[in-house]
Amino acid sequence: MSYGLRLYFDFVVFLFGAVVGSFLNVCIHRMPREESIVNPPSHCPHCNERIRWYDNIPLVSFIVLRGKCRHCGASISPRYLFIELLTASLFLAVWLKYEFQWIAPIYWVLVGGLLASTFIDFEHYIIPNEITYGGILVGIAASLLYPPLQEVETIGASVLRSLIGGLTGGVTLLVIAFVGEKIFKKEAMGMGDVKFIAAIGAFLGWKAALFAIFASSLIGGVVGLMLVVTSRKGWGSRIPYGPYIALGALLWVFFGREFLRWYFGYLNG
Repeated sequence: MSYGLRLYFDFVVFLFGAVVGSFLNVCIHRMPREESIVNPPSHCPHCNERIRWYDNIPLVSFIVLRGKCRHCGASISPRYLFIELLTASLFLAVWLKYEFQWIAPIYWVLVGGLLASTFIDFEHYIIPNEITYGGILVGIAASLLYPPLQEVETIGASVLRSLIGGLTGGVTLLVIAFVGEKIFKKEAMGMGDVKFIAAIGAFLGWKAALFAIFASSLIGGVVGLMLVVTSRKGWGSRIPYGPYIALGALLWVFFGREFLRWYFGYLNG
């Protein structure tokens, strides 16, 4: 492939990711409020004026309008621009790693779910069932249609691995939650997190589910310790766990298999 053609595909993927990020902003705002993500069309939450297409161009419109509504002048959260840019960057990163493999668009779907869950959990401390249950079903369906997603060749083996992945992730985190509740005498994590890791396992398999749990626990522990040290708040401070699970899953998508090969190669000397 020529350099110019490669740049063209990279640009198209980046632009597509920004468009998906714009849609994710709608999901992040409306889903926790149990509003339709289709109707009504995009509108300003302050004055309810409909946002025209030329004011709804991903990345560009926010910059042109300087982060304000054209009609009422109310400020638009920088989160909208950030999510569009982050989604576009992650879509491009997936493309650069996997390019024309069918696994790339499957991972784009996964990335979209991870981002929506992360920012909803940050703001509302919930992960909607539409994402968790939907993710489980989509993960199984993707494994059915594309067995290499589960690193096997046959449909039966792929679906079986997807089911085992979802079950392994969900049960493991459920046990951790149960033990944590007994130790700390209060809810250690919500069922949304359990269903979330089950969806990730259905997409990526049992190895990825366990990797995401380990990575999220490690990262969450480090961040929690830093918050305790810097703000002098106790461990009881409420921190959503879903974003750490999402980060663990992203690490698997980009580095997980390579990490396991390195790790077991190191153990075998």
